[in-house]
Amino acid sequence: MQNGFVVADWREAAEHWAEALGTGPFFVVEHIEFAECRYRGKSTAIDMSVAIAYAGDLQIELVQQHNDAPSIYRDFLRDNAPGLQHVGALTDDLDRALDANRLRERIVQDGITASGQRFAYVDTVLHNGSMLEIIETDAAMLKSFDYMQNAARNWDGTNAIRG
Repeated sequence: MQNGFVVADWREAAEHWAEALGTGPFFVVEHIEFAECRYRGKSTAIDMSVAIAYAGDLQIELVQQHNDAPSIYRDFLRDNAPGLQHVGALTDDLDRALDANRLRERIVQDGITASGQRFAYVDTVLHNGSMLEIIETDAAMLKSFDYMQNAARNWDGTNAIRG
């Protein structure tokens, strides 16, 4: 349901997506707070922002890390040009999804946002491509995603970036 792009500047990337590709509007969450976040099993303090829009049913997430804390985003930009870093899938039970698919041992980064959203990025080394992010949903998250998707359906090309 999501393609996640790691970028050097979320605003510049969002403006490009809006102007060149007609994707928008982008909803921005700056300096996301985490209740806990782990990279390769160790605590990390990532300072990051995201800009989210929809292209049809596909969510586009632009991720910018503001500090040099250990993370998959830092590693990605160190080794690649800005681009597609992960694909996202939703689940109503993160533990069940990880266990049922034998993915727990492949977790590279995981945690809980300050608002309680659980997530895990797993290494997908079986192919040359992006990581998989598994995102645990709740009613509030699904409602906000519906709101963003409806905004994209009715977007007239103005006000491409929204807080």
